[in-house]
Amino acid sequence: MKKPEKVSFEPYAGPAGGWGSTQSVREILSREGAVAGTAMALVRQNRESGFACVSCAWPKPAKGHLFEFCENGAKATAWEGTDRRADAAFFARHRLSELETWSDYALEEAGRLTEPLRWDVASDRYLPVDWATAFAEIGAELKQIDPKAAVFYASGRASLETSYMYALFARLYGTNNLPDSSNMCHESTSVGLPKSIGVPVGTVTLDDFEKTDCLFFFGQNVGSNSPRMLHDLQSARKRGVPIITFNPLRERGLERFANPQSPLQMLSGSSTPISTQYHTVKTGGDSAAIMGICKALLVADRQAMFAGRERLIDTAFITEHTQGFGAFELAALNCDWQDIERESGLSRAALEDAARVYGQSKAAIGIYGMGLTQHRLGVQNVQMVVNLLLLRGNIGRPGAGVCPVRGHSNVQGQRTVGITEKPELAPLDRLAELYQFDPPRDKGLCTVDVCKGVIDGSVHAFIGLGGNFVRAVPETEAVERGWRKLRLTVQIATKLNRSHLIHGEVSYLLPCLGRIERDHQASGEQRVSIEDSTSCVHSSRGVRKPASEQLLSEARIVAEMAKATLPLRAGTPDWDAWAGDYAQVRDAIEATYPEQFRDFNQRLGQPGGFHRPIPARHRIWKTPSGKANFAVPKSLVEDPDAPVRAAGGLRLMTLRSNDQFNTTVYGFDDRFRGIVGTRRVLLMNAEDMKQQGFAEGDPVRVSTDVDDGIIRVVPGLRVTTYDIPRGCCGGYYPECNPLIPLWHHADESKVPAAKWIPVRLQREAGVWIAEVG
Repeated sequence: MKKPEKVSFEPYAGPAGGWGSTQSVREILSREGAVAGTAMALVRQNRESGFACVSCAWPKPAKGHLFEFCENGAKATAWEGTDRRADAAFFARHRLSELETWSDYALEEAGRLTEPLRWDVASDRYLPVDWATAFAEIGAELKQIDPKAAVFYASGRASLETSYMYALFARLYGTNNLPDSSNMCHESTSVGLPKSIGVPVGTVTLDDFEKTDCLFFFGQNVGSNSPRMLHDLQSARKRGVPIITFNPLRERGLERFANPQSPLQMLSGSSTPISTQYHTVKTGGDSAAIMGICKALLVADRQAMFAGRERLIDTAFITEHTQGFGAFELAALNCDWQDIERESGLSRAALEDAARVYGQSKAAIGIYGMGLTQHRLGVQNVQMVVNLLLLRGNIGRPGAGVCPVRGHSNVQGQRTVGITEKPELAPLDRLAELYQFDPPRDKGLCTVDVCKGVIDGSVHAFIGLGGNFVRAVPETEAVERGWRKLRLTVQIATKLNRSHLIHGEVSYLLPCLGRIERDHQASGEQRVSIEDSTSCVHSSRGVRKPASEQLLSEARIVAEMAKATLPLRAGTPDWDAWAGDYAQVRDAIEATYPEQFRDFNQRLGQPGGFHRPIPARHRIWKTPSGKANFAVPKSLVEDPDAPVRAAGGLRLMTLRSNDQFNTTVYGFDDRFRGIVGTRRVLLMNAEDMKQQGFAEGDPVRVSTDVDDGIIRVVPGLRVTTYDIPRGCCGGYYPECNPLIPLWHHADESKVPAAKWIPVRLQREAGVWIAEVG
């Protein structure tokens, strides 16, 4: 495996994309091997005749670019297409207790899993087990466990077909314990948007980016998390569209972009400026910043009205399509500028300038990511973005709307077909009719509740459809201690990660096909479907030979577990038929969701995919009042019950690097931030470092600054100066997850509040040592 050759901290002067991106892709292709095969696969990535990227959920156009993949998408494909293998010989060489000491990077670099495995207590190793035995034993264990004590987790990368089967399996078994990765990131969207506009998803399509004349960006690092979106931002800037950004860090993808597919930019070294205004808001200051823009707009609107000029707010839209405007207007006008400036960290003049540009636009899009959702008031942050858009009628209009940027490629889609712990969001009556059973009606466990159940012992079994749950969640140490007491853990995966090592009493590791691999079943080669961030459904067909002849598809694994667990009775799905022909699963999805998936099989594969109907796009509001709702914010203080107390306390936000996707770490270089060779760093404002007596490179231990009787510490971080607001600091996810209290989550949505963790720093003795390999 590749280890960092050096550790360095030097500001990065280049743009996003460009030669840096090209070199990064070249390096990972070389490192992972199978270069020719992976390169051929990349040509068919995000194309209708090929496979959908397993990385981000940004939509793919009907007429793609020459190469319809980005740097991180290429890394994801190389990572999955590697020629490395974590086979039986690998596990014969390594006990699990040894593997627990390896880094996330080293574990996944061991390579693709090749055969089903069962943990052996005597040797502390995963040993091979045949598929039939594994399924029979898993089924026998599940039959002995109370369904309410079993968890069926989904990571967000499984297809619509597998997700539907998985959710149905869980409900036939008797539980709504169907948490997923949305619980950790965009559940604030799923809670906030229905209250405001009646749908749990965004309202824009890819076409809207060609028609917009103003873009607002909040808390989303496009350069690292969804780089293909930079093509749309670049096109908008070339048309003169202003892009107004609010983000605590100056992320390079939101500053400048050099298109690797543009010969002119590559040869000339030129790049496209992205943001026309860049406001480095305090972490947790977004509601205050948006309130400032709204206040400035409303004040300017009143001045225009009194002067007889054209109004700045859309009064006709507000009257016909909204309610609650009066209360929100009063709250905004009465909000004190001193409070807005203090909480946002931005000046009144800066916010008035943003409002001025917004007031001149005709169609605006509000884009946001986890920088808004992963806060105590994450739901309010989402609703504040909607408030801003409603003021000028910017929902249900071409070129306008709200655009939450999802992470995993099908995390939104799996929710559409039933992966949810909330029974009111699943068509239980329809499922009862189709499959002749009484679905569970009680609320299931979300991610935070699962962690509580693992810690207190009320959860006994965990089935993981992908992901790295143990590493992704808060309260890491307590969760890991509880995890070892689980009776059963089953992980469906392509590569090894820490969640496979922190196992239960009975533990299985079931290797599956990757999305880039050909999936041949009884009816022939299969295609699957995924839903992107704009509710557009696309087909995906693997193009590579499977990494091992023993791999099964995710759909087949789910089917076999269901057959081994559930009694055979009237109404039972024909699991074998479904696993042998995914078109039959799509027919079942259409039968369950006829409005959403009309003519599913016939429309799947059409260029550009097909959009699910989203009523708010047409100004149809599925709210109790039948109108869109303005929401008055509860407070501008983002985290009122865990404030930074005395001098020296900081707000920590967790970050992804340019060399990772969620918990998957591709390497130790964060190119855009100029950090090479390590992830054991803490980014600090220079004045904060000076005030606390730290010098560049000092080793520190970071502890959570709350009084709940639990000591939470991450040691061995190196402080380094960075352009970040005073009072704020940044550290990498998931390394800093142990600092997040389990109770420190968003109101209503329970999303862990990873973007503002109150912390304190303490100097460590000795010299800082980088974690490598």
